[in-house]
Amino acid sequence: MEPITFEGFVTKLRKTLKDSHRNIADNLVAGGVDNMEKYKYLLGQAHAYQYLDQEISNLLNPKEQKKDEQTNDNVVRFDGQPKD
Repeated sequence: MEPITFEGFVTKLRKTLKDSHRNIADNLVAGGVDNMEKYKYLLGQAHAYQYLDQEISNLLNPKEQKKDEQTNDNVVRFDGQPKD
């Protein structure tokens, strides 16, 4: 058996999270919930799977600049001096 790469691990983890989320959604839509306690439990699981997948996505594809990387490109100076 070949060792798994980091990319392979992340891909497999995200697929597992999405499959688990889809299974819960299918169960809820199909009427597989017979009481409110079970509904809330499954809804909490679905939110957790969705949250984890989003956090992994954010770590892999950061969209915001970090504080130390921010620039002042959008600052308007009224004193006539050029931007730093």
